[in-house]
Amino acid sequence: MEPALIGTRLASAAIGPLLKKLLAGEGPGAGLVRKDAEVRLSGLVSFRGEKRTLTEKDVRKLAATLVERSWQGAGEPPFPADETEAVTDALAANLLALGDLDMDDVQAVRLGHRDLARRLRAAAPAPDGLSTDSALYLETMTEWACLHILEFFTKRSTFIARSLVEQTRAQAELLARVDAVLTRVPAPESEDAAFERRYLAHLAKKHGSLTIYGVDLHHSPDEWPLDMAYLSLEATGGEGAHETSGRQRDQASVRADLALARHEKILLRGLAGSGKTTLVQWLTVSAATEDRPEGMAYLRGRVPFVLPLRALTRHGERLPSPDRFLSAAGCPLTPPGGWTDRVLAAGRGLVLVDGIDEIPEAERGRARDWLRDLLGAYEGNRWLVTSRPTAVRDDWLAPDGFDELTLAPMARAEVATFVRRWHQAAGPDAAVYEQPLLDSLRTAEHVAQLATNPLMCGLICALHRDRRGFLPRGRKALYEAALSMLLSRRDRERDMGAPTGLVLDEAPQVQLIQRLAYWLTRNGRTQMDRDRASSIVAEAVPAVPDASAYPPDRVFTHLLHRSGLLREPTADTVEFVHRTFQDYLAAKALVDHWDIGVLVHHAADDQWEDVIRMAVGHARPRECAEILRELLSAADATEDRRVRLRLTLLAATALDHATELSPDLREEVLRRTGEVIPPRTPEEARQLAEVGPLVLELLGSPEDLSDAEARTSVITATRVTTDAALPYLARFARHPSLEVRSQLIWAWSRFDTERYAEEVVSQLVPDQLFYTVTDDKQAGALAALGLQPERLDIRYNVTERGVGLLHPLLPHVRYLDLCQIGAPVLKHLADLGLPGVMDVRVRVASDGPPFETLARAFPRLETLHIFGDELLPSYDRSELECFRELHSVNVYRTRSSWALPGR
Repeated sequence: MEPALIGTRLASAAIGPLLKKLLAGEGPGAGLVRKDAEVRLSGLVSFRGEKRTLTEKDVRKLAATLVERSWQGAGEPPFPADETEAVTDALAANLLALGDLDMDDVQAVRLGHRDLARRLRAAAPAPDGLSTDSALYLETMTEWACLHILEFFTKRSTFIARSLVEQTRAQAELLARVDAVLTRVPAPESEDAAFERRYLAHLAKKHGSLTIYGVDLHHSPDEWPLDMAYLSLEATGGEGAHETSGRQRDQASVRADLALARHEKILLRGLAGSGKTTLVQWLTVSAATEDRPEGMAYLRGRVPFVLPLRALTRHGERLPSPDRFLSAAGCPLTPPGGWTDRVLAAGRGLVLVDGIDEIPEAERGRARDWLRDLLGAYEGNRWLVTSRPTAVRDDWLAPDGFDELTLAPMARAEVATFVRRWHQAAGPDAAVYEQPLLDSLRTAEHVAQLATNPLMCGLICALHRDRRGFLPRGRKALYEAALSMLLSRRDRERDMGAPTGLVLDEAPQVQLIQRLAYWLTRNGRTQMDRDRASSIVAEAVPAVPDASAYPPDRVFTHLLHRSGLLREPTADTVEFVHRTFQDYLAAKALVDHWDIGVLVHHAADDQWEDVIRMAVGHARPRECAEILRELLSAADATEDRRVRLRLTLLAATALDHATELSPDLREEVLRRTGEVIPPRTPEEARQLAEVGPLVLELLGSPEDLSDAEARTSVITATRVTTDAALPYLARFARHPSLEVRSQLIWAWSRFDTERYAEEVVSQLVPDQLFYTVTDDKQAGALAALGLQPERLDIRYNVTERGVGLLHPLLPHVRYLDLCQIGAPVLKHLADLGLPGVMDVRVRVASDGPPFETLARAFPRLETLHIFGDELLPSYDRSELECFRELHSVNVYRTRSSWALPGR
């Protein structure tokens, strides 16, 4: 039924008295109350509060009356008759949601009836399984009800008075905002304005690019345009977020570059390389330019002052007063006398204090006093102070009104976005390296574990491009580059001096930190007590000449705060920022101590895979050969097939880490690997998959495998249900063998629906292939791909809703497999009618095929395949007269009706 027709049947005289029952009677008073005591919609409805006159059951009865009156006299309802109860329940839920909306009557009228109806539908529980006709009817009825409800609101005696009050408030707020903007913008002809333009242009140029420190790049530029490479970072309320003045901790995630729109003062914590300084650059450029990114308009009229503490106190100077901000930060421009004071006094400043952790600990208290003096003298400005997590205690600036936030690690999707933007910023010649690196991040777990913050992502991108699309063949070179950057080169190349008072090169730091990694790995842990960590370092310091000149506790503090490898998740515990660094350094310590027995003893433990492979990389040729031989001997000694497979494959994957190895030993490892890869049978393929992601590195390429080997290799990979398998499986999507491609589509349910659809299903060659859909989520994902499959296999968990999602695909389907669907879905297909389907496979119960339903669903059906158990009766030819074009019927009786020939 069209909306206009519903409107004519629900005339105001009929619908008005019904809907008016939803609203409470009007009480005395003008409604001009304090903002925090305003009467919300929940106070205007009759089914909420202490004096309610309707129950939820009454509202449902009212909804049922509305539904009935909307189609009386029309002969039949505008939706399937068997959905009347579901439609009534959904309409009642929408009406009840009126009491849940957080708004008043003035705001509701301002929305209008359509937007109010959308709000109600969003607030009410989503109805399940409604047909398209029912959903359209429900949408129209809700809008019609909202139109009448809003009319009632406008007739309330308080409405006009409150509307005028709201209008006055809005005008006052607008005037206040305009006044605030005008006070921030200097007179256009003034000397201050002329200088300010030059200063902002200088900042935009100086901070408009990103620099990667600590990496030797021979083929890559060392700077990238900030606006192309920047990725919005997420921040969360830290454990120390203050609760001054009754404010509660805000644990919700927020875009870090928008946090200053909500908070005037922020202490932002983040690990080394998490993007603190990059965020300072982004805020500076966003304030200094007119072409601001989305959401950054709150910085209009703000003047940034970038104050890197490492530069301000490099030679022990006093922290600068405002008139020295520019010169102390290295700005070559000379401002008019008193300009900085005037900017800050007007509340126009954006003060960015970067790196509390980068000044000596003894000077941090003095820095806080300096900051407090500035805060006391200048109000209304925005303040951001950055620090590593453990450099200052919780609530360090809370008494001064600072909110504490912590930069979150990058999620997988953010890493992919960062990689794409990095390659875009690197120029057109870098584009060819983008997709291979994204594949590596999914398939190479050691790379993905490092890529959790912008610094490490940038390092990986740069190394990958600088090596012409190849990351270091072994992990050792990648970790060495990362360690060199974090432990020494990054601070040195930023001219940081010695903020902790210690000068330690990379080698002694590695020697000390690997002791912690060794202890953690030997004890099967990733975290230790702070006191134990301190004692381990203290015991090792005398044996490290470069460190022995310093007190052990200061050495430990330096490693904890400056190495970038360690962190304190709580006040009394220590852990590595990346588990992969722990594994790398533990492997080095194990080789240094030559604890080969420990390595082999844990070889069957998947938590030790990386440690063992990296130990092969650290080992000298004779040591490397001994590790591999011990692994093969341990494989021979076990009777557990799974353990034997794991040890053999572990030795094979470790080959690439060996710097030098005898040809005989290499050939022996490869010979043993060749006995199990590629798998010969599906059973071998399933057993091989039990080894885990390790096997993906050894499975063959499509072009090197026979059709049978390709199928078993795909069976193995589809049972390694991690994202690392997707790039490998995608390589088989265009394989000529139907069995290989069918295996790919059948494995869809083992992986993330959308990701598998995008990377594998979308690439499949459709020739002779049945696209199998097992649930509504897959139905939606397949429809979203925009494919036009000729063959479709709809299975048991697809509901009527899923069929509705598939509806755009159905006109293209010629062959349909319905062997694993229920009667309701088959009936729904019959209601839709699929004139293009010529061939159908259907499983039926022992009471016989539903020929009438099938004939109604598929009027042009030519071939019908019926599957059932041994009790399936024979059919009479007369039963087939309902089919107009059917010329072939095949019946398959099996012991199990699920056993489908050829599938």
